[in-house]
Amino acid sequence: MPCRLDDALGRTIELARPPERIVSLVASHTETLFALGLGDRVVGVTRYCVVPAARTRDLPKVGGTKRLDVDRIRELCPDLVVANKEENERADVERLLAEAFPVFVTFPRTVAEGVLTIRDLGRLTGREGEADEIVAPIEARIRAADANRPARRRVFCPVWRRPWVSANRDTFLHDMIEISGGVNVCGNLPDRYPRLSAGEIANLSPNVVLLPDEPYPFSDRDAMEIAERILPGFDRSRVHLVSGQLLHGYGPRMGEGIDRLRRTLGGDRSTSRSTQPPPAAPPGASGRPPGPEGR
Repeated sequence: MPCRLDDALGRTIELARPPERIVSLVASHTETLFALGLGDRVVGVTRYCVVPAARTRDLPKVGGTKRLDVDRIRELCPDLVVANKEENERADVERLLAEAFPVFVTFPRTVAEGVLTIRDLGRLTGREGEADEIVAPIEARIRAADANRPARRRVFCPVWRRPWVSANRDTFLHDMIEISGGVNVCGNLPDRYPRLSAGEIANLSPNVVLLPDEPYPFSDRDAMEIAERILPGFDRSRVHLVSGQLLHGYGPRMGEGIDRLRRTLGGDRSTSRSTQPPPAAPPGASGRPPGPEGR
């Protein structure tokens, strides 16, 4: 059945029939495609697409989200490429478009837009019923969060360091924090991904700090620096090491991310998920989240 759908670039993508050979350039979309039951149609992913692990491990790799191997994508002959406006390089996407590949570009900046993206992928692939089943529990968790909000805590959540970088209200991360009962202390800053000094972090007066394990692999060492040097006297139990996939991911586990973040903001202790040494790559630019790769 033909499908006609507008994407985040304002382009209309038209598919005469459901795609048979899909290349996914973003981890969240890869996870969604498998949840839709399309694993046998996914013919290529990035090296950062690791869920579901058993299914993605042996799939052909097309580089990283920000360093795509366009030649490899061409060899795979996809009849649908799923990309993201922020996480993939514009030049790579334009090169694929110039070669007439059907590329659907997303850009969810809220949880509601993440839900809509799942529905859009379901429409493009002829799996609308499966998409409905995925988003129903996510929407139920959103309603539950709206109906039962705890006392809102002021949350600082960096996405990078050296320098410290966080996110303002025009980001998916911000909406996850707000829906889950927090107040993003960087929400009203002008830059989408503001760079902050230690003094500026202190002046924001957070009472909860979230340290995700991606895109920067924050660890206990960073938690101690926050509690002892940047926010002297800060209660270490209010510095939580959390899953970056669940905090940033706009795929089928959004509901799980909301549940976990609500529990964390309600006072539960979290445990470290990463102790690897920090990468040497500098923060990114051009308004996208810093770090070597995306979700």
